[in-house]
Amino acid sequence: MARGIIRHLKRMYAPKHWMLDKLRGRWAPKPSAGPHKLRECMPLIVMLRERLKYALTYREVKMIVMQRLIKVDGKVRSDMFYPAGFMDVVQIEKTKENFRLLYNTKGRFALHKIVKEEAGYKLCRVKKVMRGPKVIPYCITHDGRTIRYPDPDVKTNDTVRLDTESGKILDYVKFEPGNVVMI
Repeated sequence: MARGIIRHLKRMYAPKHWMLDKLRGRWAPKPSAGPHKLRECMPLIVMLRERLKYALTYREVKMIVMQRLIKVDGKVRSDMFYPAGFMDVVQIEKTKENFRLLYNTKGRFALHKIVKEEAGYKLCRVKKVMRGPKVIPYCITHDGRTIRYPDPDVKTNDTVRLDTESGKILDYVKFEPGNVVMI
């Protein structure tokens, strides 16, 4: 009996918001383990090949990614199955383009083009606020980041504006009635 993780993903069982056509092959790219869940992410290969149309084949995507041209949240990612998720900033060095992954009205990922200044930060939802060893406060965000010493007013479900270079909190928005949210 086979044991361990399933390394393959059939195209039929791929998330619908990737919008892969049914008849172009049997398999779909399975995202690597990372900050976003399989059903809440889009691998870089799907983004570059299906959405942005920068490559036609698997091999071309591999060449683009291995040249270290793609950055996700300010870090170079050479894994073409890296899971990019909601509010992630994808930067392409050669074309000087910056995109933020957002959902459209139908719940599918949309690559929203942004300017260089806006690519320096991202919004993160706080999932937990806890105290660690030696009573050091920290918070955990929706993309798996752990931020030490957050503002004491930051609570669960609040949104923090995070600097992608340093990982520090720039600003925060309380979760309260009247604020605009993305569900």
